[in-house]
Amino acid sequence: MYRQEAKEEYLQALRQGHRECRALLASGKNPYPAVLDKLLEGRVTDSVQELGVVEIPADQIVGVKTAGRITAFTAGFLPLLSEDSEFAYKWIDLCEAHLSEGIRDPIVCYEYLGKFYVQEGNKRVSVLRHLGAPRIPAQVKRIVPVYSEEPQIRAYFEFMDFYRDSGLYQIQFRRPGDYGILLSHLGKENNEKWEEREVRTFCAYYQYFRDAFDSLSRADPELLPEEALLLWLQLHPFQDLGKLSDKELKKTISDLWEDIQAQSLPEPVEVHTKPVQTQGRPNVLTRIMTGTPDRVNVAYVHPLDPAVSPWIKGHDLGRQYLEQVMADRVTVRSYFHADTPEQAELLLEQAVADGADVVFTTTPQLSKATLKIAVKHPKVRFLNCAMDTPYASIRTYYSRMYEAKFITGAIAGAMANNDRIGYIGSAPILGESASINAFALGAQLTNPRAKILLRWSCQAGAHQEDLLRQGVQVISYRDAPTQTAAYLNYGTYAFDEQGNMQAMGTPVWLWGKLYENVIRSILAGTWDKDRDNPRAVNYWWGMDSGVIDVELAKSIPDGLRALAQMLRHGIQSGVLDPFRRRIVAQDGTVKNDGSKGFTPDALLHIDWLCENIDGKIPEFEEIEPFARPMVRELGLHRDKIPMEKEGTL
Repeated sequence: MYRQEAKEEYLQALRQGHRECRALLASGKNPYPAVLDKLLEGRVTDSVQELGVVEIPADQIVGVKTAGRITAFTAGFLPLLSEDSEFAYKWIDLCEAHLSEGIRDPIVCYEYLGKFYVQEGNKRVSVLRHLGAPRIPAQVKRIVPVYSEEPQIRAYFEFMDFYRDSGLYQIQFRRPGDYGILLSHLGKENNEKWEEREVRTFCAYYQYFRDAFDSLSRADPELLPEEALLLWLQLHPFQDLGKLSDKELKKTISDLWEDIQAQSLPEPVEVHTKPVQTQGRPNVLTRIMTGTPDRVNVAYVHPLDPAVSPWIKGHDLGRQYLEQVMADRVTVRSYFHADTPEQAELLLEQAVADGADVVFTTTPQLSKATLKIAVKHPKVRFLNCAMDTPYASIRTYYSRMYEAKFITGAIAGAMANNDRIGYIGSAPILGESASINAFALGAQLTNPRAKILLRWSCQAGAHQEDLLRQGVQVISYRDAPTQTAAYLNYGTYAFDEQGNMQAMGTPVWLWGKLYENVIRSILAGTWDKDRDNPRAVNYWWGMDSGVIDVELAKSIPDGLRALAQMLRHGIQSGVLDPFRRRIVAQDGTVKNDGSKGFTPDALLHIDWLCENIDGKIPEFEEIEPFARPMVRELGLHRDKIPMEKEGTL
C-alpha cells in the first residue's frame, strides 16, 4: 500500500523538479543546491561549534556540504533523476518508510550565516520537504565567521545571541539592530532566557503571521516574513496575533505592503535633494486626465503649541507663509498637542475626517503615528519632518543644515582671534556630524589654524561657561528655528573683553518655502510620478531650494558679510560644495581626496569628525535622558542602541 503511494509521490516530485529546474535556468539562476565548500573558498572562519540535534526549518536548508551528486536535486531538493534509477529506488524506500513509520534519524548538516548545508541525508531532506515537513531533525555544526562591521556579519552575531536565549532558527534578520527591536516588542531583553511557554507562543503566533504573509507575497524571495513582522509590530501589539481573524490579519499586512516592499530593499530610502520643477497651473483637461486637484486642504499636526516651542513656531510661520502665497489654492488647519501616541492618532484621524488632502506632522517622534494613520487612508498624502525613515506610505522632509553651517563656520574662523572656536552640538543624530564638519571646514577656509572645541547640549554640563573659562571667545550654539532677529543669539556669537555677547549669524529654516514646493508639486501632478518606485522618499532640500538660509547680524564687518554672501551664492548655484575638498579625519584617514563630493546618504550618515575638531561623538549611554527618545528615532547608530520594552509575550 505505502509502496505504490511512495512511487506516485516520486513521480509527482520528479515533475515538480523538472519544472523548477527549467524555471531557474530560464531566469539565469543555478538550478542545483548551493555548495558550502565553494561558498567558503577564500573566506576565513573563526570556529566550528557543535549544536547537537536541533529541529531546523526545512525551508532554510539551501545546499550541500560538498559538490558530489548535486545534479540529482534541484535547488529546492526536488529529484531530477529518472524513476528507474538507483537514486529513485532509494528515494521511494525512504518515502515508504516515512509514510509507514516516519523518518526519525537526524540528518547531518552545517549551518553558515543562518542557512543549512547537508552533509548526510540529502534524500531524507528531499522526501520530507516534498511531503511538507516544516522542520527536520538535524545534527548541526555551526561555522562561525570572523567578526567584522559588515552589516550581514553584525546581524549574524546578533542572531547567535538571539538563538542562545530563544533556541529559534526561524528568525533571520539581514539588518543589524533588528533582533533588539523584536525583543523590545516582545518585552524581552538580550541575554534573557526564554521560557518554554514563550517559545511556543511566539512560534504559534509567528507561523500564523507567516501564513498570512506568504499568501500575499507570492513567494517573493526578497520579502522576508520576519522583516514584515517587525514593521507590523510598529503599529500593532504582538498580542493582536492571538485576536485578529485571518481576514483581519491579512488586511493589516496588505495595508503595509508598500512599506514592506521598501524595507526589503538594500537602499530603502530615496533622497531627493531638489524639488521637482513645476510649471504653472495645469489646464482643465490635464487635471481631469491625471486626477490632479485644483485646490488642496492642508493640515498641520504638532506635538506642542507655537507659544511654548520655537521649533513649532518655525513650522507655524511656514504655515502662515503658505497661506499668504497660495491663498487661492489651499485651505489650512492646524492641530496642536499631539504629545502622546494616542493623542497623535486622534488628531491625525480628525484631520482626515475634516477633509485633509495633505497632512504634515512636524517632529520625528510623530512618525509612527503618522504611518499608522497613513496606511488606513492611502488617498491622503502624509509627510513627517524627519530623516532617513524607510516608510513608503509617508514621505519625510528636512533641510541640509550643513550648508548654512559652512558659512557660519567661515564667519567664526575669521572672528576667532585666538584660533579657538566653541561648538555646542545638539545630539548624535543623522546629519548632525555633517553640520559639525561643515562648520569646521568653513572655519578652516578663513583660518587654517582654527581649532573647534566640540561640546554637546545633550550631555550634562554648563558648556558655554566651560568654553569661556578655556578662553574661547567665539561659540556656535543652537540653530535658529525662525527667520527672526531675536534668534540670532542662538547661532554663532562672540564675546568681547567685557563679556558682552555679539551676535554674528545663524542658520535659519524657511519651512514656508518647503511647504510651498510640496503643495505646488501636488497641484502640478508631479507628486505621483514615481509611484512605481517602491522606495521611501525623503526630501532633503538645501539653499538652492530656498528652504535654508543664513541670517547675518548687522554688526559683522562688511568684508565678512560680502564673503558670506559669496559663499551663499556659490552653494545656491551649485558651484560650491563644502565637502568637495581634501578632508582628513581625527584618526588621520583621508575621507576625501578632493576629486568628488559625498552622496546625500553618505552625508546623512557621517560618523567621523574632521582633524581640526577637539571632541567626540557621544555614545548613547553618555547622553541625558531627555535626548534619548530623539536619538533612538534618528540616531547615527540606531541599530546599536538598546531598545526599550514595548510589549510582552
